[in-house]
Amino acid sequence: MYKLQILVIGVALCFLSSCGSTKPDIPEGYEMATLGNGCFWCGEAIFQRLEGVIKVESGFSGGMIPFPTSKVVVKGGTEHAEVVQITFDPKIISYRELLQVFFSTHDPTTLNRQGADIGDQYRSVIFYHNDEQEQIAKQVIHEIDSAKIWDNPVVTQLSAYFEFYKAEDRNQNYYNNNSNEPYCRAVINPKLSKLRKEFSNKLKK
Repeated sequence: MYKLQILVIGVALCFLSSCGSTKPDIPEGYEMATLGNGCFWCGEAIFQRLEGVIKVESGFSGGMIPFPTSKVVVKGGTEHAEVVQITFDPKIISYRELLQVFFSTHDPTTLNRQGADIGDQYRSVIFYHNDEQEQIAKQVIHEIDSAKIWDNPVVTQLSAYFEFYKAEDRNQNYYNNNSNEPYCRAVINPKLSKLRKEFSNKLKK
């Protein structure tokens, strides 16, 4: 019943706002990646630190209703995932390199879960923007599974990009503004330590 109510509300909002799939605004010479690795606060903090990354925004993708809020998504049932939308310069960092960081800084083998964050809104997911991104993602997943980097197979979802909805301002640049908060210290700091250890040559000076 709850999902049906959400769907009805979504259809109504679409009609009222004339919403639909739109192409993201990508500056000439840059590319875009849309990735979900659990809580978007983590993804944002990680990708902000990579050389060649121009902008990172936290938001939602893959769900049924337009213009979702954090309050609605966190309850579950909308099928949205928390994601980061990354604008990057492919002359400096490639999409494959972004995925290498992505798969190294979260557990891609736990279905609809990252640590204590449970639900499909925290699923591991790649929303590819074109056929090339889809093929690269499949190749990287195959390489990870073949090398048995994780004890269990990768369950990261691959979905065609449809729409991205930016989260509220309080969720943007979250770690940089709240690095002393318990969640940041307990969950994000270890991921950043791993990033510095494994990808020091890719970090911004």
